[in-house]
Amino acid sequence: MTDADAAGSPPSALGRALYAGILAYMAVDGFRNNDKRVAIAEEKGVPMAAVSVPFVTGMLLVANLGILLWKFPRASAGALVVFFLGTTPAIHDFWTMEGQERQANKINFLKNVALLGGAVILLDEASKRGE
Repeated sequence: MTDADAAGSPPSALGRALYAGILAYMAVDGFRNNDKRVAIAEEKGVPMAAVSVPFVTGMLLVANLGILLWKFPRASAGALVVFFLGTTPAIHDFWTMEGQERQANKINFLKNVALLGGAVILLDEASKRGE
């Protein structure tokens, strides 16, 4: 089986589709709730939040499509790594919170860490194939 065949194998395609579905939901939700997300980012001290929040949401959506279609997979997976490394500790800083807010942000932090792990695996796979 060639590398291209492996990328298009049913398990790989299914895994990417499931992963991409979650990322697509996150991006669409981000655009729908842009004002709320900008306000949260401003509260957290994110510079130029009104510009950076929709920009990184768009980056998430485009990178997601690259993973789903396996087009420019190194750039796509790399963009996802940057997205999760940048947003996860800055926005879901559960260690500074109490009660329900702490619990909700801890769950989102851990979800993002798992998605980061998936992006790292995809980046490694694309790099091994030279894609």
